[in-house]
This record gives sequence, structure tokens and C-alpha cells, in this order.
Amino acid sequence: MVSISGIRGIVGETLTPEVVMQYAAGFAEYCQRRLPNNSTVVIGRDGRLTGGMILDVSAGVLAAKGMTVRIIDICPTPTVQLAVERGGAAGGIAVTASHNPIEWNGMKFIASSGMFLNAEENKEFWNLATSEQTYPTWEGVGKTVTDSVWIRKHIDAVLGLPILNPARIRRRGFTIVLDCINAAGGVIVPQLLSELGCTVIPMNCDVSGVFARTPEPIPENLGAVARQVSASKADLGIVVDPDVDRLVLINERGEPYGEEYTIATAIDFVLASAKKSPGILGSAGTMSVVANLSTTRAVDDIAARYGAMSHRTPVGEINVARRMKQEGSIIGGEGSGGVILPAVHLGRDAIVGIALILQALADSGKTLSELKRSLPEYHIAKGKIPLGAANPDEVMDRLERRYSSSARVNKEDGIKFDFEESWVHLRKSNTEPIMRIIAEAKTMQAAKRTVEEISKEIQQ
Repeated sequence: MVSISGIRGIVGETLTPEVVMQYAAGFAEYCQRRLPNNSTVVIGRDGRLTGGMILDVSAGVLAAKGMTVRIIDICPTPTVQLAVERGGAAGGIAVTASHNPIEWNGMKFIASSGMFLNAEENKEFWNLATSEQTYPTWEGVGKTVTDSVWIRKHIDAVLGLPILNPARIRRRGFTIVLDCINAAGGVIVPQLLSELGCTVIPMNCDVSGVFARTPEPIPENLGAVARQVSASKADLGIVVDPDVDRLVLINERGEPYGEEYTIATAIDFVLASAKKSPGILGSAGTMSVVANLSTTRAVDDIAARYGAMSHRTPVGEINVARRMKQEGSIIGGEGSGGVILPAVHLGRDAIVGIALILQALADSGKTLSELKRSLPEYHIAKGKIPLGAANPDEVMDRLERRYSSSARVNKEDGIKFDFEESWVHLRKSNTEPIMRIIAEAKTMQAAKRTVEEISKEIQQ
């Protein structure tokens, strides 16, 4: 699968060493053309069993193309992004398949800005990756070096944020159940929490790369964590995905906090802090936020609470990050648990999210469930429907004619209808003949009913 999120495949079937070589060589060529005077590429991996092989093949090909390869090895994807941006590299590769199952792996490609390649950059890169490659002779071959400082630098960048008061977090003395899915989170999250004075009850933190459960951090996969939070009377549970760009929480009752509310809580805390202390996150942080079209409406309500602008983009981290850079936004992200704080870097980052959530809890003195009750209440339901022989564009055109008089319509990414009390977003899949339906309302019953009604209309 080749997309704006990089490449992914099943190792040994669709993702082979030959494919890895092809895209690593193409990325070296891309970096050399974009920044001919900068030969450095950073590479790290999420800890999967197959990640070492892909990293080694990639590093060898990059060196063969004349690049200097800085190997971070097992680390979060946001750590690779930070190392590229702050280390002045020409680009970076994160070896990860994000939340996909263990048989999958992939490669995410990072521009010199520390952000993922955008649509135009990807088009140029893909053309180079599918072209015949040439290699320099022996005197032009690059080298590989181990660069092990970036986990420390990542933690320092977060703990050094002026919006944080680590001493206050330490005084709260949180007890936290932590599930890192035996991947990259295990090398950084326990260290961060320890430095914030937390007592950690670890689950799946051994960095073996053997996933103890289905890796996507959604409620149906987190039953064991929720039970452990209740059994140990912990203050909360923290769950990250394999490459640590998504943060999901369990409240003190052992209930899912809701991944949409990770970003809502972080936005509320940052905007409240910035309202109280203007300029606390630097002159670039304007009172605006950015989220994708499928993220909870709570973001808009919270922004309005503090007099901030709220902007929406098509789904995809790079779309949110680019708009944040354009607007100079103070915070943004995606409802999958992805918090973006430009004061650290322009990418989803669970390490940033953890620090912001703990500070919000420490400052308020509230429990996680109490904190959620202080935010606007919404519920999201999701569905998908096979399209068969139907043309998805025609389906969306018909729905637009049906609902345009009663809703605001946005067609930047599929089609979204914003009603007074709810919204529904429809997107055609790039990989299957289906349409995805996401609806949000004040109650889960209403959200599910909207999904059912839209599905029935499409069927008819």
C-alpha cells in the first residue's frame, strides 16, 4: 500500500527486501535533489520483529547512494521527526506500520522540515522510486553512524516546555498503568513518567516487538488495561500505539476516556494556559487550532470558549500539520489520539500528549473522569458500507442534493454534513470498494441512528 502515509505491506509477501531497497534508493535520490548539500538521513524503527531487517536494508541502500545515515534504532516516529528537524537532516525514515498487526511493516518518509512528505513531494518521490537507480563508485559511498541521543533530547524538549510545571506533576504522585504494546513506547514512556514522579505499573513494555494484543489502541483491544487500572486503583491508564504517535487513556474507573477526548483535553489545557499567559508557547503560537474533518466538534466548542479560531482539514497528519504551520496555530491534531504541539515539533506525538494531560490533571486537582465532564459532551459512531457497482462520487452527489438545504456541506475530503446538533462525514476508501461513515451527536444513540440512516439511504 502506497499512500501519503508512506508504504506498508505484509513482510515477505508484499513488503520484500526488494521493495525496501527500491523506496530507500528513491528517497536518497529525492533528498539529494532537494538538498544537494545535505547528505544526512535519520532512520529509526518502532520495535517490530521485522524492523531490524528493514532498517538494515534501508541503511545499506542509503549509504550506497552516498548518504550519511544516522541510526536511532528503536524509537517513536515523532522522535525521528524531531531528530530530522532539530538535527538539520535532509530527511528521515521511520520504519513502522503504525497500528497494523504484527505481520505488517512499512516506511514513513519525512522531509527536512520534520513533517511527512505532502502530496506534491510524495509524487516526486514515487516517480524517483520507480525509476532506474544509479550508484556512486567506492569513493562516493556514505556511512552509517549510531545516534543515540534523541530519546533524551525528545524528553528534554517536552519537559522544558514553559507550559509545564514538572514539580507540580511530581507532587501529585500519579499511579499509572502503562501499555506500550511491547514496541517503541517501552524505551521512552517509562522514562518520561519516572522523571515526572509517577509510579508505573507496566504492561507490554519489554520492547520485544511481540504484540500481546491487536495493536490498534481502540476500546475493544484494551480490556486487560482497563481491568488492571481498576484492580490496582490507579489514577489512569496510558496506552500508546507501536510508533507512539497516538495516545489513548483509561480513566480511574477503568473506563475508556475516548481517543477523541485526548486531543480535546490537550486543546482545552493549552488554550486555557495561553489565555492566562499570552505568548507562553512562543510568538508563533496564535490562538487558533486545527483538526481534521472527522475529529470531534468538541474542538470547535473549546476553541470558541477561549476566543480562538478553529480550522478543519482533510484527514491525514500532514494536512493538519501544514495548515497549522500556515496559520501559526498553537495546537492541533487528530481525533485518533494524535496531539500536535508546534512548540516541540509539527507532528503527532504521544509524549507531548502525556505531559499535557498530566499537567491538566495536576493543575485542576481533578480525576480524569471529572476532567472529561468539564468538556463538551459528544459521541462518535462509525460504520462502513459496501458500494458494489455504485459510483462513490455519484452517491455523494445524491446525498449532497438531499442534505444541502439542512446542513453546511464540506467537500474537501469526501463529503461532510454539519447539522445543528450533529455531523456526518463520508469518505470513500482508497483500498476497498466501501464508503466509511463517521457521525457525531450529543448521544451515542443519535450518532448510531445517523450512521444507520445514511447507510440505508446509500443502499436504497
